Amino acid sequence: MISYNLTSRAAIVTGGASGIGLATAALLARAGATVALNFLPGDARGKRAVAELNASGAHAIEAEGDVSVSGAAERMVTEAVERLGRLDLLVNNAGTPATSVRIDPSQLDLITEELWSEVIETNLKGVFRCTKAAAPALRAVRGAVVNLASIAGIDSAGSSLAYSATKAGVISLTKNLARALAPEVRVNAVAPGAVDTSWKMKLTETQRRSSIDGALLRRRGKPEDIAEVIAFLGFGAAMMTGQTLVVDGGLTLGSTPA
Repeated sequence: MISYNLTSRAAIVTGGASGIGLATAALLARAGATVALNFLPGDARGKRAVAELNASGAHAIEAEGDVSVSGAAERMVTEAVERLGRLDLLVNNAGTPATSVRIDPSQLDLITEELWSEVIETNLKGVFRCTKAAAPALRAVRGAVVNLASIAGIDSAGSSLAYSATKAGVISLTKNLARALAPEVRVNAVAPGAVDTSWKMKLTETQRRSSIDGALLRRRGKPEDIAEVIAFLGFGAAMMTGQTLVVDGGLTLGSTPA
């Protein structure tokens, strides 16, 4: 793993109460950065994560707020930046499948207006809201943005066709935000494959086995695998912007994408 000295650096990680967000916040904080960990209002996991990071000697602050709500997302970012004093990296990780079971593309009747609204407001508009609010602070220090896309936005069914559409949108938005914020701010994305997180997606044993057997590396990803690439895009990769890195263990190259 590449190590970074992030002393005096500051980051915001949305959706940081668990999974990829928490692994990223922990990696950055342990490298010396002060991390504003965003989580939904009332989510005790977020408060606990911040307390545990600080108890370990790292530096983290709470950044409670719902990125799916216009006004609340921007307010969360603005207040976090004020407390941090600067912003070197925004990680737009917050996302939702809006379903606990995988919906096959053929099951159109299960794709409701409510599902569409939830995934768009969180997965796509949330990325835009937070980035727009963070842009002045990022420009001031020539910082970076890393967005969480998914192989579902490239060529995979994902949890639903609505979810896949939002992740394809994140890939497109990443390119255009890179254009919008250049040359001061780099904007890139990570497209994870199958990752073991605490998301409430109920996978059958067949589905889980398929995501392992179909990957060239014959395993599912861990949150730490994705966090490592996020840190690279945030504090390395000086000549990269507008790009999406696939981190799936070769799942999209295997015979059974999932």
